Parts: sequence; structure tokens; C-alpha cells
Amino acid sequence: MLIEVSILASGSSGNSIYISDGEHSFLIDAGLSGKKIINRLKKIDVDYKKINGIFVTHEHKDHTKGVGILSRRLDVPIYANQKTWAACKASMGKVKAKNIKIFQDEFSFGDFNIKPIAISHDACAPVAYVVYRKNKKLVFATDMGYIKEELKQELVNADLLLLEANHDIDMLMSGNYPNFLKKRIRGNKGHLSNDAAAEILPNLINGNCPQILLGHLSQENNNPRVAYITVKNMLNEKGLIVDKDLKLDLTYQDKPTRKYKIK
Repeated sequence: MLIEVSILASGSSGNSIYISDGEHSFLIDAGLSGKKIINRLKKIDVDYKKINGIFVTHEHKDHTKGVGILSRRLDVPIYANQKTWAACKASMGKVKAKNIKIFQDEFSFGDFNIKPIAISHDACAPVAYVVYRKNKKLVFATDMGYIKEELKQELVNADLLLLEANHDIDMLMSGNYPNFLKKRIRGNKGHLSNDAAAEILPNLINGNCPQILLGHLSQENNNPRVAYITVKNMLNEKGLIVDKDLKLDLTYQDKPTRKYKIK
């Protein structure tokens, strides 16, 4: 068994994640145009026609822009909770009734088990996704002001974790954003900072050398090197060494990551 994961895009201009076990392939969010999503898949040598479904985290456009068009083009289902679907259905265009899949709790998708977990963000009912396949666990958690206790428990022992590191606090506070927007970003329904990601990560490493990906980096209030060094330094302070105790990488707004292979 081999699970492949690529973060096709991560940031305020669009988000999408590709996951496949060879039999079933799906996207978490499609916040770029349909054409751009297809092009990103081509860049990692994936045939877009093999996508079997799309899971939506929340209704913001940077997560849903291409969902409707891809569902129509591929004739695949869209999975979302009731409140999220109600908030974004008008922007989806006409979606076949059979492709509207409303979940309330955990659900299966091929040999995957999908567990949505409520997160704190300024959307109707946003979720992170925990994806299980046999003894492997993948967690995708961005767009949240803080990490709720239920999600904290799920972050432990993940084989792959996409965790938000949205902004550097000093860059945000000294930047050109208006005060109300700075307050929103730093609030409980905003976005995790580099420092918040760095603080939680040492508690999650449990001898399994997980793949950690830092996501949703702000183009205005962050810098990839700053995010990476902030997290790496905190890990080092706790006695954890990158490439020995864990693997640490960045995600991007303008290009997909490589395909990570979870065996």
C-alpha cells in the first residue's frame, strides 16, 4: 500500500490537496480555477480524470473556487457538512443531486476513513480532515485561530501533517494591513502564526518520524525562510532534530509540492 500526497496550492489565493492510494484519488478543497487545478495535477504527473471526489473544508472562495466546475467536468461527488454546503452552494453552479454528499460525522471513501473535526475560523462550520487508511494517518489542518482540544489529540502520531503557519507576528503587526484585519488574523477565528505552529509541534513527535508540512503561509505577513527557521529552532530547543526525528517542508501558493509517499 502506498499513499501519495501533494499540496497543489496553499495560501490566501487558493488551496487544494491531492491524495491517492492508487485506487481512489481525491482533493481536499479546490480553491483555484478548474484549469489551474488540472495544470497543477499535470505538473505532478497525475491524470486529473482519476479524481474520484472533492472534500470541502469551508466555504471561503480560496477553498471552493474550482469545486463546482471540477465536479461537473469529472462527474464526481462533493463532500461537505450541511452548513458549509448551504453557504457555498450558490457559488458552485449547477451540481448534480447525486454528487452532493452531506456528511455529519466520519465517513468512508474507498479504503480511506475520513474524520472531519470542527476548527475555529470565521466560516459557518469549518473542519480539518483526518484521513486514515489502515494503520496510516494523515492530518490536514489550516485556517484556524487556535487548535481545539479534539484536534490536538488527533495530531499526535500522524504520519503526515499539514499544519498552518500563516504569519510572523512582528511582520503582521508592523505591516500595512488595517488594524481590524490584523485583529481578525490574530483572533481565535483567524489563522495560526509561525510561533503557534512551533509551540505545538514538539508535543506531537512520538518516535515515528512524521512528515510535517507548513501551510497557508501569508505572502504579505510571512516569509518561507522565517517560518521554517522559527519552527526548526523551537524543535531544536526541545531536543528534536529535523531529518532525524521528523521531516519538515514548506508548501507553496504558486506551485505544487512534490508527491509525498506514505508506505
